[in-house]
Amino acid sequence: MELKRLFDLLDYRKETQPDRAVFVAKQNGEWHKVFIDEYIDKVNKISYALLHRGLQKGDKVALISADRPEWNFVDMAVQQIGCVLVPIYPTISLEDYHFILTNSEVKCIFLDTESLLKKLKGVLSGLENLKDIVMFSELKTPEEYADIAAVRPIVSFAEMLQLGEAYANPEKVQELKDSIQTRDVATMIYTSGTTGFPKGVMLCHENILVNIHGVEHTPKPYFTRAMSFLPLCHIYERMMNYFYQYMGYETYYAENVGKVVENMKYARPYMMTAVPRFIEKMYDGIYRKGEKMKGLKKKIFYWSLSLATKYDLDGTSWWYKIRRQWADVLVYHQIRESFGGCLEMFVSGGSAIQPRLARFFSCVGMNIYEGYGLTETAPVIAVSSAAPHGRKLGTAGLPLPGIEVKILEDSNEIVCRGKNVMLGYYKNPEQTALAIDSEGWFHTGDTGAFEPEGQLRITGRTKTMFKTSMGKFVNPEVLEEKFKESPFILDMMVVGENQKFAAAIIVPDFNFLKDWQKRHGISCATQDEMVHDKKTLARFRKVVDKYNKQFGATEQIKKYVVINDVWDVQNGCLTPTLKIKRAVISERCKKEIEGLFA
Repeated sequence: MELKRLFDLLDYRKETQPDRAVFVAKQNGEWHKVFIDEYIDKVNKISYALLHRGLQKGDKVALISADRPEWNFVDMAVQQIGCVLVPIYPTISLEDYHFILTNSEVKCIFLDTESLLKKLKGVLSGLENLKDIVMFSELKTPEEYADIAAVRPIVSFAEMLQLGEAYANPEKVQELKDSIQTRDVATMIYTSGTTGFPKGVMLCHENILVNIHGVEHTPKPYFTRAMSFLPLCHIYERMMNYFYQYMGYETYYAENVGKVVENMKYARPYMMTAVPRFIEKMYDGIYRKGEKMKGLKKKIFYWSLSLATKYDLDGTSWWYKIRRQWADVLVYHQIRESFGGCLEMFVSGGSAIQPRLARFFSCVGMNIYEGYGLTETAPVIAVSSAAPHGRKLGTAGLPLPGIEVKILEDSNEIVCRGKNVMLGYYKNPEQTALAIDSEGWFHTGDTGAFEPEGQLRITGRTKTMFKTSMGKFVNPEVLEEKFKESPFILDMMVVGENQKFAAAIIVPDFNFLKDWQKRHGISCATQDEMVHDKKTLARFRKVVDKYNKQFGATEQIKKYVVINDVWDVQNGCLTPTLKIKRAVISERCKKEIEGLFA
């Protein structure tokens, strides 16, 4: 059957793969499988309940939850009655919550936990359009929310299913499904707002289906299982989740980020998506295993790791291939087993991955496939693939079939045009006109170049580039990504606009630094002591000098400061996709930045 709307995946899955579980997740400490019949049944019941509660085609429904099968039940139930799902990160600020829920005029909200309800209590009480609040779990202290419940019902997910069973209306649901077109809005996803208030990206069914079909030929035919741990509220993981359903895979949901590796051993996935930061953590974990080894075993282990970072997709010498075979027997197969033993494909997105990590994991047998895109492009513009010249380390691969991509001559900005481009920003025609020009080209704000074989290489952001007082341009993201190849550096922000030189704020990887200091006989009681230790600062000087050599004199980091801080989503320094918020960090580190240029 032809897929015209995303909810057509339900019938397609029942037709093509009725006997394999769709989702697998932990419930009460045990892994529970959800098959297609249960999936369809619960989707329909939620649709019936929403219609009974008065929702109409075009109404907005918010979903704020960690990944779980119920996320998909709500998603499909909302879509098939013509409503619009507004997924929201559970970790954003109250200010952003208020803006998104008010701007989108949501009629119903599905919430994950009672702690989230408590966090949003003040925001929810002021939403005039809100009719219902649905909790995935029972409230332990319902009396705390009596003031909200007095205005609008707070019901459990189980009660919604019961309501749907009592007021089943399959004829109405079918009528609504038949009325929905492929260019109708399926979801509104609010951008992370690194440059102001979030913008509601309107994506239609076709936008996302183009992505699904664009990548369907890359996985191996024998793949049957995938692991999912990135937030489904992000279009990157969500599109891949639809893709897994389309391909007939079992999708295993990790319990949380901290248990991904443990869950992989049970799920034994063939493929999964990840962001570079997670892959860096995986590598660090592998590297640290060698520290507990001794003698010849330790030497062989680190020799194998070093060999892997020199891997080249375009071919290696016969001598390298022989050494790689030995390393595979002695080390690599053990690394693979520690992650389930079946993982063959990592799809890395969200930001650029360090080439050494792409080489390492590809050599070990857990191949890195890099991709590039934005929420506004649903999300893929280009991705590594099995096509000829479809994969080249350090590039985002070839543009998806049917999508036009070009580089503007004056600015090197990447622009694209095709059926993957959003319908526009909700209630924001001015920003829509700035993003999509009169000829239909979407302006990404990223800079890039094409390789001779056609792969797209990302080189930076047009909005983050700055000019020094000497008139020289500096691309901070290129510097940051290169310097973060060092295991000593967790995060970094390059500054220096209108100054004489480029400088940097450096956040160390305190876990790695603690191990390094221990090995070198350095004893520090606190993180503050760690970043002020003279031997440690001398080591950071070597790191900076090493990477500076790879850049021209006008781009090099002349001054830097190593700080006792960690940037994360909770303190507002990182977006939910783990990109640094330059304005926030500039204010947070105002004294340090002033000191660099004093």
